[in-house]
Amino acid sequence: MVKRRIVLISEFARATGLTTDTVRFYVRLGLLRPGAGTKGGRHAYQVFAESDVSAVELIRLSRAAGLSLKEIAALGAERRAGRMTSERRIEIVSAQIDKLEAKAADLKAMADYLRAKRTWLVSGEQGAEPT
Repeated sequence: MVKRRIVLISEFARATGLTTDTVRFYVRLGLLRPGAGTKGGRHAYQVFAESDVSAVELIRLSRAAGLSLKEIAALGAERRAGRMTSERRIEIVSAQIDKLEAKAADLKAMADYLRAKRTWLVSGEQGAEPT
């Protein structure tokens, strides 16, 4: 990120690779919780800190692990409310492992099918078409 600790939305968006619309959407969902700047009158500017960059990294990691934005927001609220115990974190991680393993099995089945289809095509479509 930039050297300054606190930045406005446009600079934060550039530094994180998000669009400003995505940043605003994440704020509306409660995924990001920027502070209020001293400029802007009644509608103070939103200011973002280094902790918000970490939050974006966690959002990306969580999305890659299969969590929806709604689930990520709910978990963030649970954490902020002090209800994120070690047992709860283990439960969440275990559930994500199960989901990822199921997804990996589905992807393997698709890859196996495509390999069989390619072999069939290379053979000049001899025999029964893979299903």
